[in-house]
Amino acid sequence: MALRKILNDNHSTLRTRAQEVKNINSAVLNLIDDMIETMREADGVGLAANQVGVPKRILVASDCREDGGVYELINPQCEKAEGEEVGVEGCLSVPGQYGEVPRHQKIIVSALNRKGEKIRLELEGLPARILLHEMDHLDGVLFVDKAVRMLDPEELKSDEEKSDEEKSEEKS
Repeated sequence: MALRKILNDNHSTLRTRAQEVKNINSAVLNLIDDMIETMREADGVGLAANQVGVPKRILVASDCREDGGVYELINPQCEKAEGEEVGVEGCLSVPGQYGEVPRHQKIIVSALNRKGEKIRLELEGLPARILLHEMDHLDGVLFVDKAVRMLDPEELKSDEEKSDEEKSEEKS
């Protein structure tokens, strides 16, 4: 496994629709392993292949469970989506920027796993948001394109301070 360089938002690969994966071979499996290592090293919760310069329809994403599991999806497709919720998002390819982005609350996604088996995931909340964010990357779309409002760094700071204060109050 190796760390990959994460592309910044001005790179043309991030604005290009990724190509479908035709064969799952050792290069694809190595890429998935590298992406997981890169995502974790960067303290991210998701990473699309085009973010590391490979325009293929592959993504990895945290399953948001305590055991640190990761979804490894090849050629993902959203089959169904319902509800909408606005939440704050950031991106490893757009460092230091955060925005409020509307996303579906519940989704059903089909994809291939690393063994080439078809899988189907029913997700809601944060795991759904993460997958939708990464699937947008595969279509050349960044969260800043969908944000209804970009946040000022001071707003984030005050939210973080509030969270710390709330935690302190809970401990009291």
